[in-house]
Amino acid sequence: MRCELISWARVARLAGSLASRIRASGFQPDRIVAIARGGYVPARLLCDRLNLYELDSIRIAHYRAGASRLPKVRLVTPLVADISDLDVLLVDDVADTGDTLRLAVAYLQDLGVRSVRVAVLQHKRQSPFIPDFCAEEVKTWRWLIYPWAVMEDLGGFLAAMTPAPRTADEAVERFRVDHGLKLPARLVEEVLAIALAGAPSRA
Repeated sequence: MRCELISWARVARLAGSLASRIRASGFQPDRIVAIARGGYVPARLLCDRLNLYELDSIRIAHYRAGASRLPKVRLVTPLVADISDLDVLLVDDVADTGDTLRLAVAYLQDLGVRSVRVAVLQHKRQSPFIPDFCAEEVKTWRWLIYPWAVMEDLGGFLAAMTPAPRTADEAVERFRVDHGLKLPARLVEEVLAIALAGAPSRA
């Protein structure tokens, strides 16, 4: 699986571009709803750039660490706020398979929103779900590793390596060969330390 590591600086640029596109459209949401967990940071950045205070979230489970997909997408944590008759901006990090976004939109519509529009930092062109707003289109599919999920994703890839790397240098080379990632040794050492400590995998 080819991967790309997204930096915090790039996230900031993408969020700024996304906010500009939303403002230019004339859409003025009453509230932002983030899809946990990938949508937390993008949603908060959009709140700041769109001058919106109202932020809530729902959690939908679709992937485990290391891009391992669950058998079925499902709503895990419902919304606690009343959003009936509101214009809602639904935010996630990326549109990939579209399953998460499709379920989230249907769920919010069932709650009686006046309208719901979807914003993502990046939209993979192969995705059957077309968001209303995106900062960037990804033409060639690859797994995107955002800075808030680095340890989780790299740890998942590391756990799937057979045979397991014995040293950080071996792991650096495996990440390069298997996933096209050029990672600093210090980062890989941290991933290995967390793996050895037996950090739990979270859905």
